[in-house]
Amino acid sequence: MKRLIFTLLISMVTAGVFAQITPTDSTNTAKADSVKAKKGVKVKLGFGEDAAQVSVNDKDTVEHTSKAPGFSFGLTFTRFDLGLATLIDNGSFTLSPNNQFLNYRQWKTSNVGFDVIQFGYRFNSSFRIYVAGGFDWTHIRLRNDITILRNQPVLTYQTDDIHYSKNRFSSSYLRIPLGFDFRSHEDASGRRFHIVAGPDIGILLNGRVKQISEENGKQKFDDNYHYAKLRYGMYARLGYGFMGIFAKYYMNDMFENSPDQKGLKNFSFGLSIGW
Repeated sequence: MKRLIFTLLISMVTAGVFAQITPTDSTNTAKADSVKAKKGVKVKLGFGEDAAQVSVNDKDTVEHTSKAPGFSFGLTFTRFDLGLATLIDNGSFTLSPNNQFLNYRQWKTSNVGFDVIQFGYRFNSSFRIYVAGGFDWTHIRLRNDITILRNQPVLTYQTDDIHYSKNRFSSSYLRIPLGFDFRSHEDASGRRFHIVAGPDIGILLNGRVKQISEENGKQKFDDNYHYAKLRYGMYARLGYGFMGIFAKYYMNDMFENSPDQKGLKNFSFGLSIGW
């Protein structure tokens, strides 16, 4: 059921993106993305960086103000990612025998993240670059009744005699993405298409095992669990208005100083809100 809901959600968002596209004639193009509004009213259209102040002229036509080149810096809450995480074992979506203890529930293994600070430079209304800072979590929902052990020389686990209704193996990172943001002109509704891509660096904040069982209740164990202290990869975002989709792939191994996990990497994809 969750698989169906998630698939429908992505389909609805994608359909909504294209359904909101309205064709413009040559007159509208020549007027530089003008929209109709009541005379004497000032409105602000868009979301976040896309918000544009507009003013009314004598012909009841509202013109979007073009943004001049310049730097920007400040606190933000944007690029909220909610998606699925997938482990890739030496190029395969099937875990090798050495990694079978990490067998996980695909539709409950998630990636969540968002940015809280940003510094950028806008070249024009169609292109900008930025570097941001935020947080990123990957939650692996394990199938097996095991416990990943802390303070071990390599990634180590033990098999338990109790059943866990939840057995989650997580990592949290400070994420630092560099974005190259290509944007279309605003359409009649004040929205844009976005294509954003760039490198992403992550600095490990913590690893955690969270378990729930009838015997022990809720338990949490924190450690670095040999997660890579520094991870690096690439990401891409595609969207319209304030909503879109994302994909992230990290090129270095998920775990370090643990030879059996060599070649195990992380790939995530899903929905993204805000630009």
